[in-house]
Amino acid sequence: MKKALVLLTTHALVALLGFAAGIYVLPLLIAPPAPEATEVGALAAKAQFSGQFRRDLAGSDALHWGEGTVSVGPTMVALQGRLAPGPDYKLYLAPAFVQDEAGFLRIKADSLRVGDVKTFENFIVALPPAVDLARYNTVVVWCETFKEFISAAAYR
Repeated sequence: MKKALVLLTTHALVALLGFAAGIYVLPLLIAPPAPEATEVGALAAKAQFSGQFRRDLAGSDALHWGEGTVSVGPTMVALQGRLAPGPDYKLYLAPAFVQDEAGFLRIKADSLRVGDVKTFENFIVALPPAVDLARYNTVVVWCETFKEFISAAAYR
């Protein structure tokens, strides 16, 4: 009986570990190719605003972070940098700079969900037509499924 309990426990732990690893690795396996640095750089040169994703934000940790330069133009948001891989990332424009989940949840209703972030090294996300960039000052990457803050950058 003791042997069966040990086997059951160890197999359950391995299954749980495999499931967790799958959640982390699957987005990497299904991610489309990242835009070339030259393409992102060309868009960044035309952008009106820029900001920095940093790993040292209060809500960032070993599994939830971003680093690099975020450029915001009249038709797009682009990142020259990297994000920690994960599922269901959404890009938001927010009216105030936030550094963690609690801060973003307070202003999420006033933020504009721009679109999906599908790549983890460089990205380009189109803005909806007629977005008033003056209403916002921050770009936020948020994991919708797990309600996790990934990163934020003030752009003005």
